[in-house]
Amino acid sequence: MQLGLPRMHKERGEVRDFLPDLVAYTAEHHVSAVVLEEGYGAGMGFTEHDYARVSSKVKFGSYADCLAQDVVMVMRAPSEDALRKIRPGAVLLSMLHYTTQPLRTALLLESGIAAVSLDALVDDQGRRLVEDMSAVGWNGIEAAFRELARAHPRFADPARGPLRVTILGAGQVAGAALTAASRYGDRELHSRLSARGIPGVETTVIDYDLTRNKDYMASLLARSDMLVDATRRRHPNRVVVTNKLLGALPEHAVILDLAADPYDFDTSPQVVKAIEGVPHGDLDQFVFRPDDPVYDDLSTHVDTTNRRIALSCYSWPGIHPRPCMDLYGVQLEPIVDIVLTKAPNTWSLTSDNHVERALARAEVTRWSTMMTTSR
Repeated sequence: MQLGLPRMHKERGEVRDFLPDLVAYTAEHHVSAVVLEEGYGAGMGFTEHDYARVSSKVKFGSYADCLAQDVVMVMRAPSEDALRKIRPGAVLLSMLHYTTQPLRTALLLESGIAAVSLDALVDDQGRRLVEDMSAVGWNGIEAAFRELARAHPRFADPARGPLRVTILGAGQVAGAALTAASRYGDRELHSRLSARGIPGVETTVIDYDLTRNKDYMASLLARSDMLVDATRRRHPNRVVVTNKLLGALPEHAVILDLAADPYDFDTSPQVVKAIEGVPHGDLDQFVFRPDDPVYDDLSTHVDTTNRRIALSCYSWPGIHPRPCMDLYGVQLEPIVDIVLTKAPNTWSLTSDNHVERALARAEVTRWSTMMTTSR
């Protein structure tokens, strides 16, 4: 068994690679080699020596060399061209987002790759095994309050009322956002404002059923300083908050997209964001002002008439890459134990090991079968 760790080759701000500790752990578990792409970890300040010293099994090669291994592990999904270079029967571990990437999922099903989407790896109660929801909430909320502080005419005025944050969704991301919002996403900022007697934050969390009441939503948005999307939709082709409703938001309000669902206008039905007309950002640009040209590009597909300062990032944890990858590495250890020691076709849905059961459910072929059966 040989493991390949390619780099991501995404936007310039995406520098996350797995840390030497995880490489050392994988090298101990029934692999003859761990092949890292040349320059691995450089974006986070690591050298090849930092990896080579953890095990004699560590080797370096090209991107293609890494894709040619028995198991390929990379945080964000490789491009379509790269997926076609992974051999049938190999295992791919990556954030593949089956539900919101139907074309990619179809390609994976055709390819014969034993793909496992890390975001689909959940325990028997539906809790994700590889996640950094706290960072999603805190990093996004911190950035959003930074923008609100610039836009709100009385942000630091002791005479203002409480800032009002409305969160769509009631899952893990929403919970993290709720906690972060109570501290402005920045504990030091909260301490400074509190010491001056400046009122804090009032947060309202609403689930999907309430969003269908348009009069209620218009009234709620009219008194919201920040609107946060923390939804996890079963149907990513359905808008939760229409662009028309966004017109009720105050001009200074900030929209924060934590769900980070991408647009896909090539599928039928199209994949859209829960908040209609919000741009899709990444680690190079995650703040969009109303006059940003990206809105004009979007307007040919969705309604962008009502615009506010909007924040969206494909991966909010990537803003602080080292702590993010440290957490992912710890979470991945029991997963790679199984992936590197058992063939994918032997992963059992009835195994005594809950991680093996999760892997069996998240493997693309079985995931697709279960989704089809559940419809």
